[in-house]
Amino acid sequence: MVSKQSAFWDDLARDLQDPQFLREYVVESMRIATIDQVVNAIDDARAAAGLSKAELARAIQKEPATIRRLLSSDNPNPTLGTLAEVAAALGLRITVEPISKAERDQITEPLLQGRTADPRKLAHHLDQLRKPKAKVPA
Repeated sequence: MVSKQSAFWDDLARDLQDPQFLREYVVESMRIATIDQVVNAIDDARAAAGLSKAELARAIQKEPATIRRLLSSDNPNPTLGTLAEVAAALGLRITVEPISKAERDQITEPLLQGRTADPRKLAHHLDQLRKPKAKVPA
């Protein structure tokens, strides 16, 4: 008997053989992972600075609900401008950095080529990127 989890990965691996699906899945997975990483880093900096969400909102002249949505939503979709404003208020800057050669081989090449030699490995790698990282105690 095939488990539901195994069936999911089998189906996803099969779907990733379609170039259009592969590209959409990789792009969406990277979008989610990147936004989560940036939002979590901003929220950690806010907490370390001892600022409430309302105080942070006042600093950038936004409604408190804007910051609450940004830092509390399961599916935030902030603009880069909002992230830059919030980061600046916390003494941070949003930057772009290159990914490692291994990550380029895992993500960039399949995205550009529309195919991967190992769809299951790609799916598991993207799944790991989207999982929240354990916070290291200060």
